[in-house]
Amino acid sequence: MGVSTVAAARWVERWDSQQQRYAVDREETFTVIADVVEAVTADRSAPLVADLGCGPGSLAARLAERMPRARVLAVDADPRLLELGRAHYGPAVHYVEALIGAPGWLDALGTARPLDAAVSSTALHYLGERTLRRVYRDLAARLRPGGVLVNGDHIRPDSAGVAGIALHIGRRRTERRLARAHDDWDTWWSGVAADPELAALFAAHDDRRHPRCEGNDLSLSGHLALLREAGFRDAGTVWQFGTGHVLVAVR
Repeated sequence: MGVSTVAAARWVERWDSQQQRYAVDREETFTVIADVVEAVTADRSAPLVADLGCGPGSLAARLAERMPRARVLAVDADPRLLELGRAHYGPAVHYVEALIGAPGWLDALGTARPLDAAVSSTALHYLGERTLRRVYRDLAARLRPGGVLVNGDHIRPDSAGVAGIALHIGRRRTERRLARAHDDWDTWWSGVAADPELAALFAAHDDRRHPRCEGNDLSLSGHLALLREAGFRDAGTVWQFGTGHVLVAVR
């Protein structure tokens, strides 16, 4: 689509800025996810990692920088976000258009090699429970033995009495860490769509918009149950603040 690196940088920076509204300690979450993947793939000469629901690839780019020998696949259903990522981050990340959970969605990765790790950040909560169950099964079948799924997302605590408090604590922490005014989700999308430099990109993909949010309200124990049902041998939380969790499942 010929997106300039300047325009891409501007909108990816604003994407990262607005996403801080919706994730508790987003950068810390990214760091923890990268720590897990680095540890699990330390004995691999060229790890294969997939970032699911990547947006423009912010997490994928950080993984590629941390592990330059890895092949990092950034997977998303929105071609506009993928194009912005390609223009901004360049060839360090390999972008893949696929609707997570659709029949055969993993075939779009274009590799028969098992994954060493699949990661995601504030994306899988968009999936309905039935779709999420299918995604967990698909990933358990595609990850190598000992490979991991690392999911940084909003996950409700099991205790109903604690859940509301955890949500409040997470929100307060996010408010304190916002150093300046940020776009919200709707403002970012309306702004990027109105940018004349991106008119051709949006016109070309006008019929392929960001996937509809089905949503699920699974508690931590609900996720763990689905993961074990899917074929993961171990699963648990390695980082948590408020409702923000980094959940690791080992194949």
